[in-house]
Amino acid sequence: MALLRHWASHPRLNEDLRAASIELIGTTVFLLLALGAIQSAKLSVVATQGLQVAEYGPHSIDHNVYISAAAGVALLGSAWMFYRTTGGLFNPSVSLALRLIGQISTRRFVFYVVAQLIGAVVASALILGLTPGPLLVKNKLGEGVNMVQGLFIEVICTAILLLSILMLAAEKSQATPFAPVGISMTLFACHMFAVTFTGASLNPARSFGPSVVAGFGKEHWIYWIGPLLGSCLSVAFYAWLKHTRYWTINPNQMETQHKYSPEDPINEVERGVRDDEAKSGAKRHHGAPDA
Repeated sequence: MALLRHWASHPRLNEDLRAASIELIGTTVFLLLALGAIQSAKLSVVATQGLQVAEYGPHSIDHNVYISAAAGVALLGSAWMFYRTTGGLFNPSVSLALRLIGQISTRRFVFYVVAQLIGAVVASALILGLTPGPLLVKNKLGEGVNMVQGLFIEVICTAILLLSILMLAAEKSQATPFAPVGISMTLFACHMFAVTFTGASLNPARSFGPSVVAGFGKEHWIYWIGPLLGSCLSVAFYAWLKHTRYWTINPNQMETQHKYSPEDPINEVERGVRDDEAKSGAKRHHGAPDA
């Protein structure tokens, strides 16, 4: 209760509430587009191969590429749309990572997670209401994939996605305004790997929303533990990079001036030949007998 009273009296409470409300809208937009595309693909499979195949597979490469591309493009558009407001997090795993590195406060972290979960439920309910048939966008493990495999796939892919967010968006550079492009491409690549095996959640809210609307499965815990562990793993690696001053390894990597470009390779070769000839001449001169 003391914590709640402290938060209620905090001078930045209104700002945090406004940010959370925007994050709720942004999460709804992102998941409405992403999950809506998945629902469309699944309904197409129902029409041609039946409900069993639509829910449990196996699915074609075209089907998986369509879903992966839809997730990436949905994130690109929605994240860039909300990038200047909340940063376009849309994912409790991202919120956790930003809290762990001190980018957001504990209060805003809690507000963001609640907003993201509500947004996911709203998006799932809208898809169920706007499309025919059952909601087919729940995450499920693929055929032959056990829970341990599914857990580690979610951990690894979430860690990769979160590392792209930390290095491109949280870590400021000349490329930061274009971070949504790199992050969306990373999400696309992670989906291409994981969608067959786990459905490629990488986001507890993405799994929570459809489960609230269509029912929880026994594998649902994987889509919380996996992404949250992946978030912690990416933060640990990011912290190590910062602690070891990664920018000193290749200090001119972000420079755009021509003077930092490599010299003409031919000039380098000619300089090396001249140096060798000079050394050879010096040796001959040093070894010559006096007259």
